[in-house]
Amino acid sequence: MKKLESILFNINLPDRKAYQGSLLIAEPFLRECYFNHAVISLIEYNPSGTSMGLVLNKQTNYNLSDLISNVSRPDAIPVYCGGPMSCDRMYVVHRLGDIVPGSRLIANGLYVGGDFEMLIDYVNSDMPLEGYVRFCLGYSGWGAGQLDEELRKKVWAVASVSNTENLLAGSEDAYWHRQVKQMGRDYRGWLYHPQNPRMN
Repeated sequence: MKKLESILFNINLPDRKAYQGSLLIAEPFLRECYFNHAVISLIEYNPSGTSMGLVLNKQTNYNLSDLISNVSRPDAIPVYCGGPMSCDRMYVVHRLGDIVPGSRLIANGLYVGGDFEMLIDYVNSDMPLEGYVRFCLGYSGWGAGQLDEELRKKVWAVASVSNTENLLAGSEDAYWHRQVKQMGRDYRGWLYHPQNPRMN
């Protein structure tokens, strides 16, 4: 299988360093169910310690009202799978900034966490959600040096967040394809690889 993938995936990709606020884009053949065609917002990066991120584009079967009792908004609010770790914890990434006390800036215009009750008040006030707030169950984590090793092996491509307006909109494979297109010509070949070459 590796030989087949190396033939199809013969792309000379640039080496880019990870940093807090960057995006990790899964290479096309990454098989793990949590990370197949995943786009991760890297909310903490420490090359000599642990790093942490949230998968932005994988919907769960839950809506927010299934998990949070005081959600009164009638429309379905999807919850995303942030990763395989601490799946009993909710994380929130948003563009609300100072509206949410205690939120932490991770990239230009992109925040994580903050006053959860205030976030639920925002939800219940019928304010716009798509493109502004994303609720995630669990997170993705790496030990010291682990993420850098995966980057050396080209498991992930690193992309900067130049525009947050669409970062919290869309989902699944269409989201991954959109992010790959934004990375430019170096990654154009990724768009034409089937997720499983042996199925073609």
